[in-house]
Amino acid sequence: MTARARLQQLARDAMGERGFEPEFPPAAQAQASSASSREAAASGTRDLRTLLWCSIDNDDSRDLDQLSVAEPRDAGTGILIAIADVDALVPRGSPIDAHAAINTTSVYTAARVFPMLPERLSTDLTSLNPDADRRAVIIDFTVSTNGAVHDSALYLALVRNHAKLAYPSVGAWLTGDAEAPSALTAVPGLAENLRLQDTAAQALKSSRHERGALTLDTVEGKPIFAGEELQDLAAVHRSRASELIEDFMIAANTATAEFLEQHGFASLRRIVRMPERWPRIVTLAARTGTTLPPAPDARALERWLCAQQQRDPQRFVDLSLAIVKLLGRGEYVVEQPHEPTPDHFGLAGPHQAGACDSLRHHHQHRRVPAVPDTGDRLPDRCAPKPRSATRRYRLSAPARQTVLRAPFSRKRKAPRQVSKSRGAFASSECLAVLPSS
Repeated sequence: MTARARLQQLARDAMGERGFEPEFPPAAQAQASSASSREAAASGTRDLRTLLWCSIDNDDSRDLDQLSVAEPRDAGTGILIAIADVDALVPRGSPIDAHAAINTTSVYTAARVFPMLPERLSTDLTSLNPDADRRAVIIDFTVSTNGAVHDSALYLALVRNHAKLAYPSVGAWLTGDAEAPSALTAVPGLAENLRLQDTAAQALKSSRHERGALTLDTVEGKPIFAGEELQDLAAVHRSRASELIEDFMIAANTATAEFLEQHGFASLRRIVRMPERWPRIVTLAARTGTTLPPAPDARALERWLCAQQQRDPQRFVDLSLAIVKLLGRGEYVVEQPHEPTPDHFGLAGPHQAGACDSLRHHHQHRRVPAVPDTGDRLPDRCAPKPRSATRRYRLSAPARQTVLRAPFSRKRKAPRQVSKSRGAFASSECLAVLPSS
């Protein structure tokens, strides 16, 4: 047995042990085979296909679930994020929906990806592929020069991806370390548009860090295969392009949460509360000669992290990992409209409604809100994901009492406590709150 085959078998066994379904059932495969491209391209409420949409993702990504574009506005820079409308092809209660509700996420392992949706959907009919017309949910907001976000709106539209770009090459171009990739230069005006996007993203980032968002640097390992044999493990660093998308996703999630609150929808939020292991962070800082406050203080922690990054950049990745572990796991809480809930420590965002991973998260494929049997409306929620598919998130007691069935989730992990409960989602209520024009 080859190394790839052994790793694939280990992944299947691990998924089975943890309650995942590694393979699609026959009914889900049949549903995917019968799906029509005409359904995927059915008319949306607006036609935005001529905008300079582009996707930025990993080099090998085939499930493109988001696009971005910028436009100058009197009050700043308009940012539009297009999220693949999976709901158009995955009816509630269908075989694909049932399978996705069990797995809740696409699972990425060293030798194989176990997609939440069949590849005919996730990499074709609902993927925002280049030169293909697709229906999407648009998250539209304006970024001022000081990084403030205002005038946000959500609506449905038709979009068209004009360029499939990748983090490494775009990131190197943005920082002046490489020439623009050919896919970028092939589209007139796209380079200028990406520069405009980058300026807005940097303003968003600066604003968040002024409010206490944490500077952290992480490195991911990517397996390198030579045929069927594992050859190496490459380090994948964050880039200016990945940070651009990260900043946009945080702003888009905040806009989505505010949209839901304005329309009276309760929502699920993923938060990291004030870290219980703050004293250990204080001790860690003291070893470098810095005294942190006795109570958790994100701004003080951010100042120390920035100083350490400048002082010892080679070991900052290790320090970042230690801080992430000491901050603790995230958890899901229910946010009722107009009721205060805790902020996400270290993210400096008042709301985080995950709305940007419709192909990789079960709850994202229901356009905006999801309505369980209790009658309490709960929208989709997610946040930046850890790489381990076995890491689990805790669901707070109020949420466990309210949620009847798990939402969809993104790439890396599945919140198993959520996904074991059962209920029914409805997507038709979503249409009542999405503007038609």
